[in-house]
Amino acid sequence: MLGPFGSRQGSLLYLLAWLMFGAALAWLLAAATGVPLAAALLFVLPLALLYGVAAGFSSYFLCRVHPLGRTAAWRLFASFVFAAFCMSALWTAAASGWNELLGGAGVVWNRSLGATIFGLGLILYGMCSVANYLVLAIGRARDLETRELQAMVAARDAELRLLRTQVDPHFLFNSLNSVSALTTIDPRAAREMTLQLAEFFRRTLGLEARGRITLGDELEMIGHYLAIEQVRFGERLAWQEDVEDAARACLLPPLILQPLVENAIKHGVARRLEGGSVRLSAACAGTLLRIRVENERGDDQPAGASGGHGLANVRERLLHAYAHEASVQSSEEEGMFRVELLLPLETREN
Repeated sequence: MLGPFGSRQGSLLYLLAWLMFGAALAWLLAAATGVPLAAALLFVLPLALLYGVAAGFSSYFLCRVHPLGRTAAWRLFASFVFAAFCMSALWTAAASGWNELLGGAGVVWNRSLGATIFGLGLILYGMCSVANYLVLAIGRARDLETRELQAMVAARDAELRLLRTQVDPHFLFNSLNSVSALTTIDPRAAREMTLQLAEFFRRTLGLEARGRITLGDELEMIGHYLAIEQVRFGERLAWQEDVEDAARACLLPPLILQPLVENAIKHGVARRLEGGSVRLSAACAGTLLRIRVENERGDDQPAGASGGHGLANVRERLLHAYAHEASVQSSEEEGMFRVELLLPLETREN
């Protein structure tokens, strides 16, 4: 139903308010005329409920038909005055008929009582109209706020998807270059790398629909990526992993670490004649998940390098996923390039 009966709870509160008003009016009627309170309640309460329902619906639909600011003032005034007079006249006639049905149990009907009921009906109709305008204004403001929030969420999700889709082409471009280089040097290794690449992308299918995955799942994906790079670098690539068991169950955006590992290999291992190592560590620190990716700086890598597009992509994704609750810090110390992530500690339980 519409209007004052938009919900069950609202309907009960609305009718309760009219019952309280009817009880107060009956007490005043009994005090003013000397009619027993029981007779006054029997006369007033049904009339109060009847007028509450009729005036509530009538004023609600008038408010919907004549919105403020889009209806001429004279038309608005004329419509509500006419409706108020009609509703008050019908309420007065209903009160007279109800009193006749009650017979001796009712109140003494006279012109003064009829005029009082008519005037009260006008005032109550005006109050119902004002209340309905307020309710409609609040509802419109709430709908506008909801639409704005939905638009913000949709925009953020679209930007996250855009940032997420930047990972795969970048990684695919580097991998295909590696396959191309291996086809003339080691065709068997090129074939193995192609199979590993297909397996990697097969496992990434569907990750877009998952807002969060566990660190354990992320490390499994990194393992497939490392298998691809291991074909290319062989013993030149050394991988070290130090992850707490509790940290493996923590949640994070999918493929958020793969660009960091890729950067560590591209700017570190690949640029060292003797190769190098990549170390990933993760631990829970209070309400935060601390993840660190380290690698030896490449021979021709300039000091203070920021990590390129991969690190910038990770920063943007974390900013949109966690706002300012997450941080990314990069540093260089004694020839080691280090990237440290601090994320809110989330698990499937919390």
